[in-house]
Amino acid sequence: MSRRVFSKRFSGKVLVVTGAAQGIGKQVALRAVKEGGSVLFVDRADFIAEVAAEAKSDRAAAFSADLETYAGAEAAMRFAADRFGGVDILINNVGGAIRMRPFADFEPDQIDAEIRRSLSPTLYCCHAVLPHLFARGGGTIVNVSSNATRGIHRVPYSAAKGGVNAITQSLAMELGERNIRVVATAPGGTDAPPRRIPRNAAGDTPQEKSWMRDVVEQVKQSSFMKRYATIEEQVAPILFLASDEASYITGSIVPVAGGDLG
Repeated sequence: MSRRVFSKRFSGKVLVVTGAAQGIGKQVALRAVKEGGSVLFVDRADFIAEVAAEAKSDRAAAFSADLETYAGAEAAMRFAADRFGGVDILINNVGGAIRMRPFADFEPDQIDAEIRRSLSPTLYCCHAVLPHLFARGGGTIVNVSSNATRGIHRVPYSAAKGGVNAITQSLAMELGERNIRVVATAPGGTDAPPRRIPRNAAGDTPQEKSWMRDVVEQVKQSSFMKRYATIEEQVAPILFLASDEASYITGSIVPVAGGDLG
């Protein structure tokens, strides 16, 4: 088996990766360390320090914060700047549908919860990081959106990710002349290890499990490739957009969904 060789695209760069305790965010953060970056792993999970320790590097640090609050977002950016001397790149990965059900079956508080999870952290972190990027004279924000802006049984989540797309495009236009790029990927369905923290802490009813199966089938059928992505197939585009290799890309939302544009 050939040994993977990592470049050093992020040498001298400080990255903040949110939602870094598991899934795509964890692998983005670990690979960014391997590629030379100083990386703050941010998550509200109590095991985030354990995850950052997997990097086996003094360029990896952990910070526990609830990014559904502005105070949490601001504290995370301040900690990164204090720990590593500044912030160059923010990767907003917090989010994920809590429930899968037809829109008519959502309760009002469930709608609010989806927006808090999948829109507010990106909005807050984008704002909180700006003083640090201004101090650097530029930087990059990569938002992890979703192709589920078109999909079944996730309308509040779809709305939240549509908001992430709007943030990406409007903020890119606003900040382009300040040497700050704002971009996004729109992942499709992705195979990932079992979650240590479930997306729905209350657990799914048998009916919700049935609706989830409907979603999985729709996602696979909407993909030209009729399959889910691997984690690496999502990590690579995120880190490409974060790197200087993408220096003339801003305001773009890159679908990573096997041909499904969302």
